[in-house]
Amino acid sequence: MKTKYTCIVCGRKFPHGQGIVIEYGTYKLTFHSSRCASRFLKLLLERVPEETLGKYIGKIIEEFEERLELLKKVKAKRI
Repeated sequence: MKTKYTCIVCGRKFPHGQGIVIEYGTYKLTFHSSRCASRFLKLLLERVPEETLGKYIGKIIEEFEERLELLKKVKAKRI
């Protein structure tokens, strides 16, 4: 029998293989949809002090920007 998870935001139950499940240390963050995951992330970002997460957010943004630049270069070479 497949495991059922419960969304930590809305309480909805969902089967294994669906939804979003993130294991972070001792926590298992379970979200039945991307909307619930984004609600959780929004609250987390609002409550954690900027000096705690700010530098990590900046680094991650830089990584995504670099990936986007690489994708642009690859698409330009195909033409």
